[in-house]
Amino acid sequence: MAFPGVPLMLLLGALARIPGSEGGKETPAHFLAQWKVECRFLNGTQRVRYLDRLFYDRQEISYFDSDLGKFVAVTPLVQPDVDRWNRDEQRLQYQKDSVDRFCRNNYEILQGGPVIGRRVKPSVSISPTKMEPSSPNTILLCTTTGFYPAEIEVQWLKNGRPEEEGVAFGEELQNGDWTYQFQVMLETQPQRGDVYTCKVGHASLEAPITVQWEPRSSSSARSKLCTGIMGAVIGVAFLAVGLFSYLKSKKAIPIQPPAALMN
Repeated sequence: MAFPGVPLMLLLGALARIPGSEGGKETPAHFLAQWKVECRFLNGTQRVRYLDRLFYDRQEISYFDSDLGKFVAVTPLVQPDVDRWNRDEQRLQYQKDSVDRFCRNNYEILQGGPVIGRRVKPSVSISPTKMEPSSPNTILLCTTTGFYPAEIEVQWLKNGRPEEEGVAFGEELQNGDWTYQFQVMLETQPQRGDVYTCKVGHASLEAPITVQWEPRSSSSARSKLCTGIMGAVIGVAFLAVGLFSYLKSKKAIPIQPPAALMN
């Protein structure tokens, strides 16, 4: 999850083609020299780590690490160059200053924009399905969507206890609008009275979101069904009594003959 203590990373990179790649000929991607600069922020700008990384032929060959205060050779091929760079006090000081000059400065600039500090709450839903009609197993899919940042924590609970067996995690997918979606599946055999809960934690939430699902055969579902049936029966009984009373009150009244005929 993107809670305090998890780093935010700012990347800057550059690519360089090798000579001879011009003239309409496409050079394979692994014949590239690549330079990457990373700023890793922990608790805002409280702690900042600056990395200046060099790649060639899809392999990192050296990097500068502000936490170490020096260049490091990843492959023996560049060790002589790294030793020379580490003896250059002016070059080392320039790299050390990049923590403030490049990282913290860009963080302050971006903080006022739409990215840093942006929080969008997730929507959470549960959908049950069966792989085979005859199978006793049910697949419960907890879907979280529309959230930002990407880090999210999703947990399945069964009757209030964490469920670990039968749980499978999907991949965080981009929605294309600076939000993400994520799914976690649980394969289980629901029994009467079971209550399943999908619990979601995210940086945008003050408290986790919980969504519950109960099998239709659960005791609570049966109780609700029985209550509905009893209510319907009582309603029909009252209707019958009322109708009988109405018909009884409307019995035929004898017609009295005119007085002249009686005389």
